[in-house]
Amino acid sequence: MAEPLKIALAGLGTVGVGVLDLLRENGEVLARRCGRPVEVVAVSARSRNKPRGDHDLSAWQWFDDPVEMARSADIDVLVELIGGEDGPARAAVEAALGAGRHVVTANKALLAHHGVALAKRAEEAGVALNFEAAVAGGIPIVKMMRESMAGNTARRVYGILNGTCNYILTKMEEEERDFEDVLKEAQELGYAEADPTFDIGGWDAAHKLAILTSLAFGCEISMDDVYVEGIDNITLADIRYARGLGYRVKLLAVAVDTGEGIEQRVHPTLVPIGSPIAEVHGVFNAVEVRGNFVDDVMLQGRGAGAHPTASSVVADLADIARGMIVPPLGLPVERLKPYRRARMRAHEGGYYVAMELWDKPGEVAAIAKIFADEGISIESIVQKGPAISRVVPLRKEERVRETAPFILITHDTLESAMRTALARIEAEGHCAGKPRMIRIERFR
Repeated sequence: MAEPLKIALAGLGTVGVGVLDLLRENGEVLARRCGRPVEVVAVSARSRNKPRGDHDLSAWQWFDDPVEMARSADIDVLVELIGGEDGPARAAVEAALGAGRHVVTANKALLAHHGVALAKRAEEAGVALNFEAAVAGGIPIVKMMRESMAGNTARRVYGILNGTCNYILTKMEEEERDFEDVLKEAQELGYAEADPTFDIGGWDAAHKLAILTSLAFGCEISMDDVYVEGIDNITLADIRYARGLGYRVKLLAVAVDTGEGIEQRVHPTLVPIGSPIAEVHGVFNAVEVRGNFVDDVMLQGRGAGAHPTASSVVADLADIARGMIVPPLGLPVERLKPYRRARMRAHEGGYYVAMELWDKPGEVAAIAKIFADEGISIESIVQKGPAISRVVPLRKEERVRETAPFILITHDTLESAMRTALARIEAEGHCAGKPRMIRIERFR
């Protein structure tokens, strides 16, 4: 059997310990499949004394500085599990590539912001830069898009890329609970961070989508061109109304090659109940890619967690152990197309709009006229629930007025038209508060 592949592990958090678990339990079968052992020889983390399960860190050389470890002559591969788009993670990866070492990383933020530059450095050094674990945890979507779909031209890629948001939306629907209540539970269970903004704001999914967009369409990564909208404004009422209309709310990440440019967006979306993407529940992720020859391919699985993510890290190590080195972004950097952004277009399924309409004659007709003025066709209108009394401040006094929930679904239309119509409705005082708009995707 050939000499071992010697790896240095930078970051010993949840995923780092998961990698150690996997290599210990499945190391022999991995060696047989790769033709050589895969062995940890060095580790680095912020704290040397933090418990890491039953692993004895004295078995490996310890480095306080991951950059120094990355330059070590005793390693073949740096596995970067520190996280963050800059700081020690970026410095360690650049040091490893500069020293001619292979790199495996789970760092979506690093790749979303610096992936093209890092890929170029890896190509110049003739080494691998593998990142299966950076997108959708244990789902092998990067390898599928980079290698298995090499004979296809991708038209669209979309999916559920954040397990925290999917867990929250699933619990809201199944248990009839408010957003804040479920978020608190997710934090207690460790599915959401103490500061959950990165997840519920859509940014985690946006980083992953930017990477998938490059792989799908052979273009440069452009994180700055992702339209991002989180789930923090989704109410239990929206969940209920959507279900009554035959839809389920999901946070989707969508990238489409429109022919005029590339559209990247992350936002809450209504999807038809019974469609494959609507049946992805809890902390699971799913990604679907449409190719011009293979048509639609969907992969589903655990999008986070120690062992699923570790599985993807070790899959990347196995490729390196076998001598498989491919361009990190599927094409050599010099062949990547410059990113060209498309404006937000008409979406296939139209829009869901919810508002608290003032309960007085003529309001529904006024709403219908505004939509007609903007060329928007209304598919259905739902007016549910009893009127609610609201105290409205006037110049010299307060007045009690009543509102009623008013829900409508539109046919396909331009987003610019929708935004103009909703701005008019709000400005002209037809409803209390701001109308809520959620895009609909039927994925025909």
